[in-house]
Amino acid sequence: MGLFDRIKRVVSANLNDLVNKAEDPEKMLEQAILEMQEDLVQLRQGVAQTIAAQKRTEKQYNDAQNEINKWQRNAQLALQKGDENLARQALERKKTYTETGTALKASLDQQSGQVETLKRNLIQLESKISEAKTKKEMLKARITTAKAQEQLQGMVRGMNTSSAMAAFERMEEKVLMQEARAQSAGELAGADLESQFAQLEAGSDVDDELAALKAQMTLGPASSANQPALPPQTPQQQSTQPKSNEVVDAELESLRKQLDQM
Repeated sequence: MGLFDRIKRVVSANLNDLVNKAEDPEKMLEQAILEMQEDLVQLRQGVAQTIAAQKRTEKQYNDAQNEINKWQRNAQLALQKGDENLARQALERKKTYTETGTALKASLDQQSGQVETLKRNLIQLESKISEAKTKKEMLKARITTAKAQEQLQGMVRGMNTSSAMAAFERMEEKVLMQEARAQSAGELAGADLESQFAQLEAGSDVDDELAALKAQMTLGPASSANQPALPPQTPQQQSTQPKSNEVVDAELESLRKQLDQM
């Protein structure tokens, strides 16, 4: 392969690449429709011109037929009058118009065929343009859908999905921690309330016991006189009674200190 052939191939490849990149499907469809409509206008003009020529040829043919008929009558009239020479001239003129009429008839038949062909082509082109317009709208819709999908895919590729999911997981963890703290606070509040009521109940028992002790201390010997006589103590019980009194006194003193601290 020569150098110039290689250069030609490289230039052609680059030009084709530029053309492919420059081709916008939607614009190309619009351009194709415009070109087809221009062809339709030209075809209509051609059909109109052919029909006009056909009409003109048809008129010329009819005029030739009228002249043929006229000179036929003139030839008959000349023979009736006995002028054979004049009749011959009339027939010669008739022959001329007959030849013209024959040529016009051939041209008229040809033009009629051309008009019919152009009319069929015109109908086909109009049908193709209508079909092309329908396809254009469908292709435009497909192009729009493809562009939207391409943009969506680009957005999806650009999104950091793992980072977003990690953020959701962190937020979920925070919500769970907050719910746990709220539940713990509720449980602690309930426990504090129960402990307060328990302290109130314990305090009332101590108060009742203290009141009973105070009442016993206030009554003193009088209360002991009214009490029933105890059985006589044995020597062993008498020896242990002072020690028992000391224990009671110590317990009473401890109760007083506890009451003072409350």
